[in-house]
Amino acid sequence: MRAQFLTGFGGPEMLRYHDDAPDPAPGPGELRVRVGAAALNNTDIWTREGRYGSPADAEATAGWRREPVAFPRIQGADVVGRVDQVGHGVDAGRVGQRVIVDPMLYDGDERALADTTRLHYLGSERDGGFADYVTVPAGNAISVDSPLSDAELATFPTAYATALRMLNRAAVTGGETVLITGASGGVGSALIQLARARGARPVAMVGAGKREQATELGAEAVLDRDCPDIAGALDAAGVGPADVVADVVAGPILGGLLNALRPFGRYVTAGAIAGPLVTADLRTVYLRQLTLVGSSFATHEEFADLVALITAGRLRPLLAGRYPLPELRRAQQDFAGKRFFGKLVIDMGL
Repeated sequence: MRAQFLTGFGGPEMLRYHDDAPDPAPGPGELRVRVGAAALNNTDIWTREGRYGSPADAEATAGWRREPVAFPRIQGADVVGRVDQVGHGVDAGRVGQRVIVDPMLYDGDERALADTTRLHYLGSERDGGFADYVTVPAGNAISVDSPLSDAELATFPTAYATALRMLNRAAVTGGETVLITGASGGVGSALIQLARARGARPVAMVGAGKREQATELGAEAVLDRDCPDIAGALDAAGVGPADVVADVVAGPILGGLLNALRPFGRYVTAGAIAGPLVTADLRTVYLRQLTLVGSSFATHEEFADLVALITAGRLRPLLAGRYPLPELRRAQQDFAGKRFFGKLVIDMGL
């Protein structure tokens, strides 16, 4: 089969394309998916670059579990395709079924999401979808009935499930104002749609040239990502202060984000693309009685909720670009450039 192997930590040159990789075989309780499309995520870039650090050393080179990665590894968590083989114990009637893959591999309740000894992520601890075939536990391959293309469906899994988890962790309800950072990216644009779907008022922070797209997607107001006074900008837009900040950026703007929250507001984070080491005034936290919430991957139940929203047509895929498998290096470089709105996808049909 064709596959892209990540051979070690480093730049795009660490990705090596092969057209003669061995086909994987499903084990007991597993099935094999012929990949139609697989989307890129920030985790792909940070894993390749080893940017997650360790608990003892924030600058250590490591994967998302903050430990070494077993190379070579096929990345690609967000997989859509058709079942073409099943392992022992799996209903043979599933062959031919169109599926979208839940990329979180774990057993048990949501506590497993915070236990790296029990949690695997497709494309990180197990080979993923940047290949012609991928094997996964049968329960992680969810039947999907949708008129959307494979490339469009592949925009959903990690980004939208992460966004849904953030909103659930922050207990966002209808009528609340949610300030969303990085709103032109996969998770941020998903947050706009999912917040709007539950009746909340999303406010997007985006870079230059992306204001119109955020508004069209459902943002109540749009702020420049570099505005020096976030609280003041919310007031000027007639929507502030925020009930919730949903942040995937962090870095130097964290203090401004906390200042933009109303008393008893909630700050939820699932990323730190502008820098994980931050400075904030804790007096803002305790005097306003703010709640700080960490969030990462969605549960299997939340992923099922996401698929239900997709099949009901309540979410819009934001397919910003498609690339053939041999051009994964270029796709990752374009992803890092952030000059797009939505998601970039490897389309196996190209």
